[in-house]
Amino acid sequence: MNDVEKIIGNLIDKVEVSFIASVDGDGFPNMKAMLPPRKREGIKYIYFTTNTSSMRVRQYKENPKASVYFCDNHCFKGVILKGTMVVLEDQNSKEMIWHDGDKIYYPLGVTDPDYCVIKFTASEGRYYSDFASENFEVTG
Repeated sequence: MNDVEKIIGNLIDKVEVSFIASVDGDGFPNMKAMLPPRKREGIKYIYFTTNTSSMRVRQYKENPKASVYFCDNHCFKGVILKGTMVVLEDQNSKEMIWHDGDKIYYPLGVTDPDYCVIKFTASEGRYYSDFASENFEVTG
């Protein structure tokens, strides 16, 4: 499994666009394109930035079930990870992944109340490559 996790980690590190999904109040999945993750710890924990006021944040607070999808469209490889998403609004989390260029989106800087971190915790996934798919559990 370590080889697959390394391959998936490399895939995540190369993407220009990430896709995250939440569940709405009617139980339907909602998918959104995002900038690449700001930080990851293996493939278990993946961190993104977003607006505190966003619909997605409200949905994660109501229902933490989530999935993230990363793909390399040049090689036609992809991975979906299923798990949970938690909204982090504490200053340490915000500072952990802040970039100076983020002021474009959050004019008040790292303390902007509309800036937060969403932390995805993966429990399982499915990797596609070379016309074959593989399901796996994410352990750590």
